[in-house]
Amino acid sequence: MQKRLIITADDFGLHEAVNEAVESAARSGVLTAASLMVAAPAAADAARRAAQLPQLHVGLHLVLADGKPMLDAAEIPSLVGSDGSMGSRMGYDGLRYFFLRSARRQLEAEIRAQFAAFARTGLRLDHVNAHKHFHLHPTILAIMLRVARDYGSPPVRTTLEPLWFAFHKGKALGLAAAMLWPWAALMRRKLRRAGVAHNDAVFGIAASGAMDERTMLEILAKLPQGVTEIYLHPATVSGSAVASSMQSYRHRDEWSALLSPKVRDAIVASGALQGGFRDCARV
Repeated sequence: MQKRLIITADDFGLHEAVNEAVESAARSGVLTAASLMVAAPAAADAARRAAQLPQLHVGLHLVLADGKPMLDAAEIPSLVGSDGSMGSRMGYDGLRYFFLRSARRQLEAEIRAQFAAFARTGLRLDHVNAHKHFHLHPTILAIMLRVARDYGSPPVRTTLEPLWFAFHKGKALGLAAAMLWPWAALMRRKLRRAGVAHNDAVFGIAASGAMDERTMLEILAKLPQGVTEIYLHPATVSGSAVASSMQSYRHRDEWSALLSPKVRDAIVASGALQGGFRDCARV
């Protein structure tokens, strides 16, 4: 089986420092894809840059937690707090989405609004995923796939991170990545049943915010067969300068990894074909 590799920048549009890093890494580095937050503060700037980067495959990064919605708060009161933002209590919110019909209706309206906003950019939709992997939730996944049919059923990120990597990191995020496996396997089965293309493996969960050159080289030395996505959070500044919820993130180190000649050489040595999801992913 041919190795295929997608290297993605998440949170495109969150901050101009993210957009700057994405642009430079697409022009001069190994970045092949980016996931756009359409309601984020720098989304318009991101879309403008992406329009000048035909080699960059841009997808939709649905924000259904820890961020601003596309719709007005009055239209989706079950999704937002008093400040008009979607919160970070994903377990609690996930239960409400499962049990409350009104919340599900609002959730679908918001998801549709974000797909429509992406369509207005004029960019080709390469893939779809969700911020903080919230599309692992069966209710969100079902709604996302239903809405996505109106937009060509783009490929979807699966979150099956190889366990050697999760346990190698040995911290809370590594344990969390391992615990996601049953849900990720269920999602993959549903995607296959729906005929939706996806990656086979992903790297980035257990080392979120710390995907530096050394980590990238470790991954590339053991790159599995099939379609692998490596995702990062690059920016030209780090931590809370990008977002208050990312105080420990080493955005600049991740940006440097994408520009590293050693990483580029390791990709060549792996024999992997690079591209976006529509180039690489399979049903």
